[in-house]
Amino acid sequence: MNLPRDFSRLIRTTAFKLLAVYLVVFAVFAVSMIGYVAWHTRRLVESQVSENVEAEVRFLAEQYRIGGVQRLVLVIDRRTRRPGSSIYLLTNFAGEVLASNVSELPIGLLDQQGTRITTYKRSDEPGAKENLAYVEVFMLPGGYRLLVGKDIEDRDTLRQLVVRPAQGALVLILLLGLAGGIFVTRRVLKRIDAMNATAERIMAGDLSGRLMVDGTGDEFDRLAASLNAMLERIESLMAGLKEVSDNIAHDLKTPLTRLRNRAEEALRGAASEDDWRQSLESIIEESDGLIRTFDALLMIARAEAGQARASMVDLDLADITENVAELYEPLADEQGLDLVTEIAPVAIHGMRELLAQALSNLIDNAIKYGLPADGGRGRITVSLRRDGDFAVLEVADSGVGIPEADRDRVTERFVRLEASRSRPGSGLGLALVAAVARLHGGQLAFSGAAPGLRATLRLPAKAA
Repeated sequence: MNLPRDFSRLIRTTAFKLLAVYLVVFAVFAVSMIGYVAWHTRRLVESQVSENVEAEVRFLAEQYRIGGVQRLVLVIDRRTRRPGSSIYLLTNFAGEVLASNVSELPIGLLDQQGTRITTYKRSDEPGAKENLAYVEVFMLPGGYRLLVGKDIEDRDTLRQLVVRPAQGALVLILLLGLAGGIFVTRRVLKRIDAMNATAERIMAGDLSGRLMVDGTGDEFDRLAASLNAMLERIESLMAGLKEVSDNIAHDLKTPLTRLRNRAEEALRGAASEDDWRQSLESIIEESDGLIRTFDALLMIARAEAGQARASMVDLDLADITENVAELYEPLADEQGLDLVTEIAPVAIHGMRELLAQALSNLIDNAIKYGLPADGGRGRITVSLRRDGDFAVLEVADSGVGIPEADRDRVTERFVRLEASRSRPGSGLGLALVAAVARLHGGQLAFSGAAPGLRATLRLPAKAA
């Protein structure tokens, strides 16, 4: 296992890059939050210290007003004896110390009234280090100077108590986030590698390959399900293409052989111009049949590929039905069949030429196979009605029908049942109808008409 190479692939993935961006954004927000907490903590401590110092200065100034400097000295001396006392310094106009618990202060600190932060050392703590304090200098009547302060080393200690754990937590969160991101990214990379492996199998010719679906319902499962549906469609189309190729090789070989034999027979045996003419007419007829077969295959291929969708428009299916039925009525009458129509207006979105061709194929089949078994006059009923959101176009005849076991097969290309092999045709008519139905989002179904066959074409209708 090549770890540097695997890690290099890992950090180049989109998932890892998104994770890195997320961690950076999170770190910025976390640092900002920690900084705000530290700043707010410091401000809060300073505010409390300032309020305490101001309160003590007011209290001591009041003591001076009540009892003079002697009372003030006694009060300060009493307060300096308390544990954790504030900082006090009282001097006269000459700078002599009257009361204090401070041993060192910066020179000139007492020259100006006001508040400031300064360094100091306590006299009641020999050998103590220099600390920081927030102090206020107040001028008393008579030239006396009073300094009151609070140690603020605890401020920084408190800030560190807040900041350091937060910093440690931030580092821990980043490390755990990075580890979790690597784990998640490796899982994502594993699924993508599985997809790539499946794609390579399919490109190598194994169209049965499918993408793995874990069943979690996440975006990878949804993508895999969509791609699997697409692959199934591609496999179906490729199987249909293979089937068409095989059928062409078998079913068109006979008419092509007949065409060649007739041409060869004409070359060898034609003794007069009539013989030549008869042979050529036979060849032309055979060629027309082949052209019709190839035209039907082309129409089926275009319908299966959905190429006609761009040419679809809103149209009245009743108008198409009436025109086609009227066109076939004389032919049906000539074959001993009454063609009747029951048409209601229904609008659909589709392609007029393909729908007319599909209906023509259904009526043509009904004319070929619609005569009753007893040889009497038959009947073909062409009906159109609206059923909810669908247009239902039916062609029913009074013939022998199609066995139920064969009704699914008759829409396959070049399929001809035994009863129809003696009649002209290529076995592509119903395959074209089924393809047109799928193109328009509908379906073709067959059922018994007692007697005869009922072909039902259901197509999505336009809103009424």
